[in-house]
Amino acid sequence: MSTDHDIALFAERPWFAANELLAFAVEIVALACLSWWGFTTGHGQLLHIVLGVGTPLPAIVLWSLFAAPKARLRPGLPFVLVVKAVVLGGGAAAVYGVGHPVAAVVMAVVVVANTAVAETLRRTVPGRPAEPEGATGPPGSG
Repeated sequence: MSTDHDIALFAERPWFAANELLAFAVEIVALACLSWWGFTTGHGQLLHIVLGVGTPLPAIVLWSLFAAPKARLRPGLPFVLVVKAVVLGGGAAAVYGVGHPVAAVVMAVVVVANTAVAETLRRTVPGRPAEPEGATGPPGSG
C-alpha cells in the first residue's frame, strides 16, 4: 500500500522512482523470458505448454517469498541477492537459450546495474527504516 510519504519520496527523488520502475520492468521481462524459453524448448506441443507455463512458476514463488518488497520471508541481503541472481539471471540465461546471445548479455548488464543501483538507493532513502517495509510496521507506528 502506497502512502503519502512514499509518494513524496518519489517526487523528491525522481531517479529513485525511475529505477524502481525499471526494476519492476526487469522482473516482468525476466519472467516473460523464462516462459519464452519454456515454450520453445523440448519436443511436442504438450511439453512446450508445460514448460512455458511451468518454468516461471518457481521463479514467481521464490520472488514472492524472498525478494519482493513485501515478501513474507525477507531474509538478509546476501540471500535476497542470490534469489535475484537466480530469477533475473535465469531470465538472461533463457534469452541466451533461445538463441539471442547479444540480447542475453545486454539483459544481464541491465539486471546487474539496476539491482546494484536499486539496492543502494533503497538503503539510502531518507526517512525510510533500514529494515524492509512490514518487518517492524509502518514508520512511526512503533
